[in-house]
Amino acid sequence: MAEQSKNVQEQDINQLLKVRREKLADLQANGKDPFQIVKFDVTHHSQEIKDAFEELEGKSVTIAGRMMSKRVMGKASFCNVQDLQGNIQSYVARDSIGQEFYQDFKKMDIGDIVGITGEVFKTKTGEISIHASAVTLLSKSLQVLPEKFHGLTNTDLRYRQRYVDLIMNQEVKDTFIKRSKIISSIRKYLDGQGFMEVETPMLVANAGGAAARPFETHFNALDEDFKLRISLELYLKRLIVGGMERVYEIGRVFRNEGLDTRHNPEFTLMELYQAFTDYKGMMDLTENLYRHVAQEVLGTTTITYNGVEMDLGKPFERITMLDAVKKYAGVDFNEIHTLEEARAAAKEHHVEFEERHQKGDILSLFFEEFAEEHLIQPTFVMDHPIEISPLTKKKPEDPEYTERFEFFMNGWEMANAYSELNDPIDQRERFKAQEALLAQGDEEANTTDEDFLNALEIGMPPTGGIGFGIDRMVMLLTDSAAIRDVLCFPTMKSLGGSDNGKKAEKPVGKAAEKIDFSKVQIEPLFQDMVDFETFARSDFRAVKVKECSAVPKSKKLLKFILDDGTGVDRVILSGIHDTYEPEELVGKTLIAITNLPPRPMMGIDSCGMIISAVHHEEGVEKLHCLMVDERIPAGAKLY
Repeated sequence: MAEQSKNVQEQDINQLLKVRREKLADLQANGKDPFQIVKFDVTHHSQEIKDAFEELEGKSVTIAGRMMSKRVMGKASFCNVQDLQGNIQSYVARDSIGQEFYQDFKKMDIGDIVGITGEVFKTKTGEISIHASAVTLLSKSLQVLPEKFHGLTNTDLRYRQRYVDLIMNQEVKDTFIKRSKIISSIRKYLDGQGFMEVETPMLVANAGGAAARPFETHFNALDEDFKLRISLELYLKRLIVGGMERVYEIGRVFRNEGLDTRHNPEFTLMELYQAFTDYKGMMDLTENLYRHVAQEVLGTTTITYNGVEMDLGKPFERITMLDAVKKYAGVDFNEIHTLEEARAAAKEHHVEFEERHQKGDILSLFFEEFAEEHLIQPTFVMDHPIEISPLTKKKPEDPEYTERFEFFMNGWEMANAYSELNDPIDQRERFKAQEALLAQGDEEANTTDEDFLNALEIGMPPTGGIGFGIDRMVMLLTDSAAIRDVLCFPTMKSLGGSDNGKKAEKPVGKAAEKIDFSKVQIEPLFQDMVDFETFARSDFRAVKVKECSAVPKSKKLLKFILDDGTGVDRVILSGIHDTYEPEELVGKTLIAITNLPPRPMMGIDSCGMIISAVHHEEGVEKLHCLMVDERIPAGAKLY
């Protein structure tokens, strides 16, 4: 029955689309092609008319926008037109616009773009409206708008078709209007502080200035490989060397990382550098900038995000990373003097670390594990270990730590700032250490930038620098749940596009794909016998993926929130991010073992194991999750 209903619905839509095209053909045949109109003079927007009603009552105005509703009632009708500022009702009468034009109006469809000229008046029910004297079809809509985009549960479609999302959801449009105002307000504040806005290259030979894996591309004209920038830092510092004492840039940067609620591979970063100040100067600037933007855009310095109130009006808390770990983890790294002691503390507190990690790295892991989530109110976390701060000045009184801070709100890192390293000899040593990490497999390590070192040798003054994540700032100031809600066009997996060897849906009518297994190596079967009673105690269940996201600070782990049929969400972590992006697994039915003891991973208890199939092909490990028919219900037991 459901399939039959779906087919009927599709036939209905196809008929509606056919009728719209026939209407357009009729208009064109009668010399009324709306697509030949090149301009239309608008005098007012909807909200302007409502705000200035007393002044405009009885006067003629002209508006333009999309027709969102229409009620035809014999010789007179009403329609609602939506423009940039909102919507307004129009009263369209045959005697006011003429018989022929009224017939044309009646044939118009929801979604058509129209221009209306008429007098401003108030209806008997008190609604401010326009009594139309002329209605012009400016563009014919050949598609059908959704009846209720609000009720659409497919957020994927909303992000892919943002233009429809903007039409149907006023709050979405408001978010992007606010985003524009936020960026404008940042510019005004910095310009008022004597900063100069500049632009630096996006295509670079050496992508440095952050711990991130770059995207790579090839420039045909030079027959040379380039990278997309991962930060703005190294070029802006070159400008400081050149004597431009206060510079900033707001622009896109690109990091080859996963997608989740706070990460998109291209995002908007603002970096600024100020000569003759330090990281404390950057703290003062950050505090004043956030207050200024909130007050100017929102009219208040108290904001609410996800029901939690945050006060930008009070002085921001300042705490060292050492003190934050002591406060929230109960571990005093002042008492930990060696790498062995740091590793022992990590093992005791179930903090996972890698062989290459030094004492400072482990301190940072403790901070991420235990402290970050508590930093809800505006907080500066200061004095990071040198191991994680390759471009930062050491603290003169304690060279194991640096003059660096990260700014946190809502448990998120919102900005990162340094007293910039301007010693070229020290900087070369730091680059060497990064090169060593790169050789050990750290894909996010920096490489030596000889031209930047040459600039430092020319001489850079003492400088304070900071990078702000603009998208996260917009998320907080607009109470938006995910970064995709504040990006007009977030990065999405192509529909029907190549997925680099991952299994794609078979196109209808195409022959089944022939798979060549000749180069596949399979791990030998286990020879040890397991008795049936032991095996039977493993509880294999079908699970539905409700949510899937990348685990922060991990390159491989995905966090699954699963429906296992019990009515209680199950959390399982799985190291399959190399093969799958989180978004492509949502809604799938997988197989998991559900009766394993919880295993702490990156501070999250993983309650079970997702089952995957692994093989090797030409020396490369290939992995595929076991996905089963979606008709299998959550909790179904495997035998």
